[in-house]
Order: sequence, then structure tokens, then C-alpha cells
Amino acid sequence: MPDIETDNRATWTAYGTHQLARGIELPELDRWAWDIPAAGPGIEVLGDVTGLRVLDLGSGLGRHAAFLAALGARVTAVDSSPTQHQRAADRYAGTPGLRLLCADAVDHLRDADPYDLVYSVSGVPFVDPRRLLPALANGLRPGGRFVFTALHTNSRGDGPSSQVVPRPETLRLPGTAQDHLVHMWVLAPRLWEDLLVEHGLILDSVTAIDAPQPDNAASYRLYAARRPQRVPSRWLLYTSPSPRDTR
Repeated sequence: MPDIETDNRATWTAYGTHQLARGIELPELDRWAWDIPAAGPGIEVLGDVTGLRVLDLGSGLGRHAAFLAALGARVTAVDSSPTQHQRAADRYAGTPGLRLLCADAVDHLRDADPYDLVYSVSGVPFVDPRRLLPALANGLRPGGRFVFTALHTNSRGDGPSSQVVPRPETLRLPGTAQDHLVHMWVLAPRLWEDLLVEHGLILDSVTAIDAPQPDNAASYRLYAARRPQRVPSRWLLYTSPSPRDTR
């Protein structure tokens, strides 16, 4: 795992430790939210998940994964932070249809059987897309879907990067004024599309999810992509030209 991703995992582990110490029980989801509650589309983006083999990337507390398991999906929830995993295990261990793993997402995708659906609620930008997407593309069955949200503009109004490089952002511990540094790939939609296409995926839609408060500039993008039924060989997936750096 690259140093930046290792540092991100350490920060999320500190976050999980803080939340375990607080002992606050968040309610179950009554409505699917991708990033901002009551903003943007909901679970309808995923379609009927009954019987599907599903992967939640960066699953955290696991509420979204448990929500899908209750609808009849067979969900694997993977998080690389041991304390985030512990939070989920404390709450959802033994939940029918739900498997909780503490693992690197790329390693898991390389070893696992292909999934029908992979989704992530803002976990993707913490992983180098050039490391994640080759494993993910081969970890989806032909016709499988990849749906994820990514930060587009932060609360300060800083827009997306025009190059495939990580940038520093802050993660605030709930109930405190304490900020922790993380590095995220906050990319323009064209860059995300280029990266997805480079690795054999087709981008079907991009949806804006904006904070409703007028003084909050935070904005996310919801990306829905799929692996076509007929795909290039693995050699082509790994040797495609690099994407253009565009705004």
C-alpha cells in the first residue's frame, strides 16, 4: 500500500478510535444518502439488489451495507481501518447476508470472485485510482456496475483537480474542533471518466449532489459506470494509454 494510502488509513483508524471511545449509537438509515442527507438521489440508483453479490468499498460503520443486506443482497463490506471495521463488527456481526472484512480493497478485489455491483459512499477518493481501478475492473463480472461518490468541491469552495494527483483535505473528529490531515484524489468528472474508460469501464451518468446550505460550498458527484458484456483482455486493461489531464 502506498505511503499516502497508509497515512489515510492511520487517520481513519484514529477517527474510528475516537468514535469507539465516544460510544454514540447512530440510528439506522431510514433513507439511503450518498453523502449529504436529503440531497441528491437515493437507493434507486442501484436498482433491484435482491440476490446480487455486492461489495461496499470503504464501508466504515456499515450502515449502508446492512441496509442492502436487509433488501436481500449478499454484501461484503470492506474497510482497511481496523477500528472502523471494529465499529461495524460490534454493531452488525451475524447480520444475515452481510460479511465484514478488514482488508485493503485492492488486495480483496484481486482475490475475490467477481461482483455484480461495487459501490462506495465517498471511499474511492482515498485510494489511488491507478491502483484501484485495474483491480476493480477485473473484480466486476461482465455487465456488473460500479457506483460511487467523490468529493467535487470542498466546503471552502476549492474545486476539483485537473491532474490525477492527491491533495490535502481535513477530516474533523465528530464533537471536536480537531482536524486530521488526509489526502484525496479530488478529480474533475472528465478525469474520472478517462480513468474509468482506460480500465475498460463505461461511464453512464454523473449526478451533482450539493449541500443545501447557502454558506456551504461542498459538492459531490455520483458516478454510475459499468463493465461491458464484452471487455478487452487483461493485457489491454493494464496497457491502455494514460488519460488526458483536463479540466
